[in-house]
Amino acid sequence: MARLPQAFLDDLLDRLDIVEVIDRRVKLKKAGKNYSACCPFHEEKTPSFSVNPERQFYHCFGCGAGGNALGFVMDYERLDFREAVKSLAQTVGLEVPKDDPRGSREPPKDQNKPLYEALEQASKFYEHALRQHAERHQAVNYLKGRGLTGEIARDFRIGFAPAGWDNLMRANGRDEASQELLKRSGMLVTNDEGRTYDRFRERAMFPIQDNRGRVIAFGGRLLGNGKPKYLNSPETPVFHKSRELYGLWQARKHPRRLERIVVVEGYMDVIALAQHGIPYAVATLGTSTSETHIDRLFRIVPEVVFCFDGDDAGRKAAFRGLEATLPAMQDGRQAKFLFLPEGEDPDTLVRTKGKAYLENLFDHADHLETFLFKHLEQGLDIESMDGRARFSKLAAPHLHRLPEGVFKTLMYQALAEKSGIDLESLKRLQPPPLPWPDASGANSPPTIETPAIEHEEPPREDFLPVDKPMLESLSPTSVKPVHRLLGLLVLKPSLMEHIPEALMVSEGSRDLVLLSEVVAHIRKYPEVTTAGLLGFWFGTPEGSFLTALAGRESIEDDAGLEALCTALIEKISRHPALNAARQQFNALKSKPYGELTAEEKQQLLSLTQEIRSLSGKS
Repeated sequence: MARLPQAFLDDLLDRLDIVEVIDRRVKLKKAGKNYSACCPFHEEKTPSFSVNPERQFYHCFGCGAGGNALGFVMDYERLDFREAVKSLAQTVGLEVPKDDPRGSREPPKDQNKPLYEALEQASKFYEHALRQHAERHQAVNYLKGRGLTGEIARDFRIGFAPAGWDNLMRANGRDEASQELLKRSGMLVTNDEGRTYDRFRERAMFPIQDNRGRVIAFGGRLLGNGKPKYLNSPETPVFHKSRELYGLWQARKHPRRLERIVVVEGYMDVIALAQHGIPYAVATLGTSTSETHIDRLFRIVPEVVFCFDGDDAGRKAAFRGLEATLPAMQDGRQAKFLFLPEGEDPDTLVRTKGKAYLENLFDHADHLETFLFKHLEQGLDIESMDGRARFSKLAAPHLHRLPEGVFKTLMYQALAEKSGIDLESLKRLQPPPLPWPDASGANSPPTIETPAIEHEEPPREDFLPVDKPMLESLSPTSVKPVHRLLGLLVLKPSLMEHIPEALMVSEGSRDLVLLSEVVAHIRKYPEVTTAGLLGFWFGTPEGSFLTALAGRESIEDDAGLEALCTALIEKISRHPALNAARQQFNALKSKPYGELTAEEKQQLLSLTQEIRSLSGKS
C-alpha cells in the first residue's frame, strides 16, 4: 500500500518544535522543564496537559491523550493524516513528496545526522581552543573587553578560531570523507584553484542553534585586521538564514514564560542583554527580518520589540522589519520600534544604565502604527491637501496587508482621521488585483479546473482502529514491569543498551514481542527520538499503546533511570520462573497435607521460599 516516505515524515518531525506547534493553538505556560495547559481534549479546571520539549512529546494526565506534534494537529484540528502533514510541512518550508509506492515503513538513514555531528564537533573544537589554545588571549581579551563573563560565554558556547588555514581541517577532517562533510556543513571552503581551507580563521566564534539546541551554523567576529568584520556560515541543508534567529534557543530555555522578545542587530547585543538579566533578545543572521522570523516569534510571545540604531541604516532595517510584521499582526499581538541614540547600542546601554533603564525604553517604544505613520510622513507637508493625499496613497497598501480584525479596522480609522479621507475611499487605494491573462495575452476570466474524481480506497494503514484488546491491560493503576519498561524506552531510547537478549522474542507474550520490536528499531537507528519512535508506529495499535505507556512515565531528569530500568528487567526476567513455581506450589497445596510424602513436603517448603525470593519478599 502506498504511503508517504518514512524519511520525509522523520525529517518533518525533526524540524518541528512541538512547543511552537501546540502553543500556536493552545496557550502554554512554563512549568519547570515542561509546559502545561488545560487539556483541549476534555473539560478541566486544573491543568493536566503537559508538553515536554526535550522529548517532543505531549500527554494529558487527565484523559490520557498524548503523542507527537503530528498527532496533536490531527486531533485538535480534526484533520486527516495527509491534511495535517501538508499543514505542518508548510510551516517549516518542506514540500510533501509523492507516495512511496512500496508502502515500506522502513526509514532510510538520516541524511542530515552526519552534518549535525560535524557541526557539534566543530563547536567543541572552537570551545576547547578558547580555553586551551596558545593564542586564546586574542579572543579572551576581546570578550572581556566587551564585559562578558566566563559563565555567559559558556552558556552561549562561545569559541575561538585560531589564525591559520587548516586548524579545523587537521583536527576534524583527517580523511576525504570527513573533509567532504565539513564542506557540506559550510566549515571548509574550496577555492577555484582547488585549495581547501577553514572558512573561519582568527575569529571569536558564536554557534547558531536551532529550536532543538543543535548547532546548525556559526557566526564569527574578526579579531585582527581585515574584512569582513562579521562572517556567517553559508546556507546548508540544515541552515536557512531566513528561518533562524540567534539566541532564540537560549531565550526559550528561560524558566519563566516569555511575554516579549526583542530583536537586536548583533550577537554581542543578545549575549550582553542576557548577562544583565534580559534573556529574551534575538538577532537575525545577516539578513533582514523575514515574515518567517516574525511568524516564529509571535508563536512564542504576544509582543515583539525591534531595537535598532537611530541612524538611516537602522531606520531602514526597522521599516523592513515592519513590512515583514504587517501580515502577522493578528488581534492581541503587539509590535514596537525603539531607536537608540547615536553611538549607543543595547550592549553599551545595559552595561552603563542597567536592566531597568533599558526595559523602560522597551515599555515606551513606538507602537507599529506610530512608526509607520512617522516614516511615511517624512518629506510630506501633511497639513496640505496634496500632502495628505500622497500620505494616504503611501499608507493604504501597507494597511491592506494587515490580517482582518479589530486592529486593521482601527488602523484604517486612524488613517482616516490623519488624512481626512473617508474609510471606503481609503480602502479603494489598495493595489488592484492583477488581470487574468488569456492565451493571447488579453484579459479574460480564469478557467476553473474540475478536480478529477478519485475512486474510494480501502482504509489506509495510518488509520487502522486501535486494537482494544491490547489496551485492555493498560489502566492508570497498571504496574506491569514490561509496560513501564516500554514507556521508559519511548521517552529515553538510549536505555535500549540495558535490555538483555534473553528478553528478545518473536512470539508469545504480545508485550514482550512489542518490546523486542522497539528495541530492534532503536538498535538499528540509535539516533531515533521519542517523536520519531511514535512517528514510526503512528496510526497503528502499537503506536496508540506506546503513546499511552509513555504518558504514564514522568522523566524530569535522567538520574536513577538506569537503576530503574535494571530493576524492571529483573522483575520481567523473574516472571517465567515465578509462574512455574506458583503452578507447582498450587498443585501440591491442592492435596491434603497428611497425604503428602516427606519429599513433597520438603518441595512445598522449597517452593514457598523460592516464590518469596522471586517476588522480592524477605
